[in-house]
Amino acid sequence: MRAVLALFLGLLAAPALAAAPGASDWFETEQGRVRLLAASPTELGLEFDLAPGWKIYWRAPGDAGYPPSIDWTGSENLESAEILWPAPLRFSIFGLDTVGYEGKVVLPIAARPADETAPLRLEATLDYLACREICIPYQAELSVDGTSPSWSELLAAWRAKVPGNDGPLRIEGARLRAGRPAVLELVVAGTLATPDAFVEAPEGFLFGRPSLDGGALRIPVEASAPESLVGLPVTVTLVDGDRSAAATVVAAAGPPLGDFAALLPIIAIALLGGLVLNVMPCVLPVLSLKLLGMTGGARGLLATALGIVVSFAVLAAGMIALKAGGVAVGWGLQFQQPLFLAAMMGVVVLFAANLWGLFEVPMPGWADRLAGGRAGAFATGAFATLLATPCSAPFLGTAIGFALAAGPVEIVAIFLALGLGMALPYLVVAAVPGAARMMPRPGPWMVTVKRLLAVLLIATAAWLASVLWVQIGATAAVVAALVAAAGLLLRFGRCAAPPMRGALALLAAAAAVAVVAPQRTGAVAVDEGWRGFEEAAIAPLVADGKIVFVDVTADWCLTCQVNKKLVLDAEEVRARLAAPETVPMRADWTRPDPAIGEYLRSFGRYGIPFNAVYGPGVPQGLALPELLTTEAVLDALRRAGGGSGIPASGRSVAAAKVLKSTMEREKP
Repeated sequence: MRAVLALFLGLLAAPALAAAPGASDWFETEQGRVRLLAASPTELGLEFDLAPGWKIYWRAPGDAGYPPSIDWTGSENLESAEILWPAPLRFSIFGLDTVGYEGKVVLPIAARPADETAPLRLEATLDYLACREICIPYQAELSVDGTSPSWSELLAAWRAKVPGNDGPLRIEGARLRAGRPAVLELVVAGTLATPDAFVEAPEGFLFGRPSLDGGALRIPVEASAPESLVGLPVTVTLVDGDRSAAATVVAAAGPPLGDFAALLPIIAIALLGGLVLNVMPCVLPVLSLKLLGMTGGARGLLATALGIVVSFAVLAAGMIALKAGGVAVGWGLQFQQPLFLAAMMGVVVLFAANLWGLFEVPMPGWADRLAGGRAGAFATGAFATLLATPCSAPFLGTAIGFALAAGPVEIVAIFLALGLGMALPYLVVAAVPGAARMMPRPGPWMVTVKRLLAVLLIATAAWLASVLWVQIGATAAVVAALVAAAGLLLRFGRCAAPPMRGALALLAAAAAVAVVAPQRTGAVAVDEGWRGFEEAAIAPLVADGKIVFVDVTADWCLTCQVNKKLVLDAEEVRARLAAPETVPMRADWTRPDPAIGEYLRSFGRYGIPFNAVYGPGVPQGLALPELLTTEAVLDALRRAGGGSGIPASGRSVAAAKVLKSTMEREKP
């Protein structure tokens, strides 16, 4: 009877011990238990029930630890699955901060079945780390056959705790403020009470506990070069009690809007960027116009400087109008437009013909009177500014990135500072009383100099023609050349020297074709040894242990060509890029390509040249300076491969790798 009673009681208890529908068996340890839930083919979840004092980790665990990860090998009818992370908690011990969960927690999983009408069978290998004073890695085998809507309410409740950025609490931006330490200041919509914030950024940055100062949430930043965070995308998760928000924003330089005094560092950078612009290769082709402006005395120099500053003000107004209209803006993008190239070629050719003595171009009387007889010098400054815009010089990229990510006041202030910096040499010479007397006196030598300078302008026009050639195609350019040459020769054929007639004919022909030829879009042929740019392919390549070097260039970007000639084509760099573990990608922006523009904006950049490197050491990408050096490129490649040591913020990644490798060795 006792045996029969025991058997009867065992049969009664069996249903209670079996797994619930749509759930796996519990994986139980002394530190807690975990199981897999399936409410529907698209709604899954990991339910943890942790013992008091024990915790698991968030996707960015902080100073130590690693997050739960799942291998779905063996599952049927499952195409993809992604863990969604509810708002986490901060844990501090012995001066170290970690981020994770405690008690009862459910991690929702967004799944995609291969066939929504077919049944779902899940086989999951879960790796996770449970910690208190010590950490214990675990591996659990969880399986679920079928789904049950009874879990929908539980999963929906925890899915609602996953931070977004569309509620009353919103993250609208982030700005890096210089100091000791530097501070990342969040621009937040909504009132904060007891906030905490967690920042995910490229390797090399360590973020402390935030503080609320006068309504501004400030997060200390520790890094060897904290200013390099400017222009990089960072993911910020903000938690304030039961409320939370998360967004990926570009870290801009400077203070919140309206704090003009704190704009002074950015304005200083803009001044320096404009000054450096004078010696950039994009500006060197118009050196002839500047040299001629030097012979006009102090008034001519001031007029040229005014032309530069006014042109930058016009550019600022245009940027503000385009941003207000929702149009993507950038530095030098007008060189992607055939009509602009054609117009600039025409102006350059006219200047060259004028210098050669073919004709004089008198300014309108009203314009010359309005400019005090210096309208030509003013036009020279404006023209120099237009031809300078393909450049993204050192300091210029930082200033432009901040301006275009900010509001109208900042755009105007920074663009005026850029113009003032570019005009500074003229202002300095004009301000020195004896400078005008030091200028050489007019004489026959000026005729020879003018003709030499005309040759430089023709070279500039030839460069513009080569860019236009890429834009509209060789066939269209050749056909238009035959059509436009006849009309041009009718105007200048009688008085021009044969070389000048030929140059004028060919260049004006290319300008004419831009009016009627269709504009090309999309990618340009990539140089041998380089892979075409595919942003979506970068992450899988890095996951396979590859190093990816991205070069965004264009035929109209002379600084890009200098980088290529002096650095990227250097023997040592070329050999490193050709290594089996390195994948060089080239994005040619000669013609408009929205994907490349969006990629640049993800780094807070609005102009080129731009280079970035990815790898196991910097999976989110590391942006390089505008002007490359061999040492900078090789060092970035070493960092991407993890060969330069583990940065402070990479301790958690290193800990994760060590713990996982230990766990693999200890498997039976």
